[in-house]
Formats: sequence, C-alpha cells, structure tokens
Amino acid sequence: MANALRVNAAEVLRRPGTEKRFDLRVALADLEIIGDERFPEGADVEVHLRLESLSDAIVVDGRLLVPWHGTCRRCLVETGGILECVVRELYQRTLTDPEAFELEGDQLDLQPVVREILLLDTPSTPLCRPDCAGLCPTCGTNRNEDPCACAAPPTDQRWDGLAGLKDLLPPD
Repeated sequence: MANALRVNAAEVLRRPGTEKRFDLRVALADLEIIGDERFPEGADVEVHLRLESLSDAIVVDGRLLVPWHGTCRRCLVETGGILECVVRELYQRTLTDPEAFELEGDQLDLQPVVREILLLDTPSTPLCRPDCAGLCPTCGTNRNEDPCACAAPPTDQRWDGLAGLKDLLPPD
C-alpha cells in the first residue's frame, strides 16, 4: 500500500520559497488508527496541507478534518461532529529547533505527524456543548432538557475562602 502522505522532499527543497499544496482523503486505517472508539468505523480524514521550503527546512501547515463521536462527560448524551485540527510543523535536515522533526533522506513522511495530531486533538472526554449543565446528582435528570426540582446540595463551609477569591477576579 502506497503512503499518500509521503512527499519528495528533494523536489521541495531544491528552491527556497517553493510551495507545494495537496488536498486528499486518507482512511484512518491507513494512518494505523484502528479500533479507536472516538472515530466512526471506516472514516476518512480530509488532509489539506501546504509545504513551504526554507533554505534548510520545510514548514508544513494546514488543517485536518475528521468525523468523531463520543459520550458527553456531563450529561451522557451521544455527541460528535467534525473536528478541525491545525497542523504547523517544521522539518529540518540539521536540527536547530528543539520542536522540529528531523528530515531524513529525500522523503518526507507526514503520516506519523498526522496520526499524532489526530490522536492528541480528538477529545477523549467530550462535552455536548460548552455550557452543558449535566445530570442532577440527586434525581438523574438531564438539566439541559428539564429543570430539576431537587434542592441544591449543602455547601462545605471550608471552601468559602476560595469562593471569596473568585469574586476578586476580573470578569471574562
């Protein structure tokens, strides 16, 4: 199986300032992402990357789009969507930047970087929405759908000092 994310680096490095763009779909299985429950079975990743050569390096930037799904950690409702991951990496022949990847030979293999970004950026404990109210700890009602009539749990007086500090912070 040919690696669609392998690029001829010699061609790009030949002239500094050269750009190469590519847009393609890659199966998660081709990225060796198999059995990860966060991704639908048989899903593809949309890869939109731009390579720009510098005098001694290649800058890779762009974005990845992948479908994902999971269970909201607060209300336990199934959630998901399309995740957009930002790619911004540097490949150098001689490593001078501690964050850069080493460019070995004439081939630039982007598969490990794309795989790593997808695995790290996909939420492992997602929320259905940022303001999810979650489940009532007393009756189990989904507070996003119905108000709960349960009394608020008693507060622990030991936290009052920290609550007072919260009032001193500037508003968002």
